[in-house]
Amino acid sequence: MKTIHTDQAPAAIGPYVQGNIVGGLLFASGQIALDPASGALVGDTIQEQTERVMKNVAALLEAAGTDFDHVVKTTCFLADINDFAAFNEVYATFFGEQRPARSAVGVAGLPKGALVEVEVIAEVG
Repeated sequence: MKTIHTDQAPAAIGPYVQGNIVGGLLFASGQIALDPASGALVGDTIQEQTERVMKNVAALLEAAGTDFDHVVKTTCFLADINDFAAFNEVYATFFGEQRPARSAVGVAGLPKGALVEVEVIAEVG
């Protein structure tokens, strides 16, 4: 197992790592809309937060030597499932023709009052 760490994505805010590579797959921890430099939550809307979340995911993918074209599965957590369409508008811009499998669920709450969290599994190598 290889642990992934990059300063281009937020540091872990608990007892976990940003991601692990096992068997040619990156298992990335969920990302919320934290600014990597300050650790502060950024964005007031689902669109703004989704943009920051996906940039954080991109940084983890890059640190692992992969990209969005190799994401095989995402799990998306929304504090308000009614934000689903607005979330999708931003989320979709990060993927080309190769779209991953996905689960999207509404949840009662997310860390730091975030509106969205996304975790990914991606092929590496």
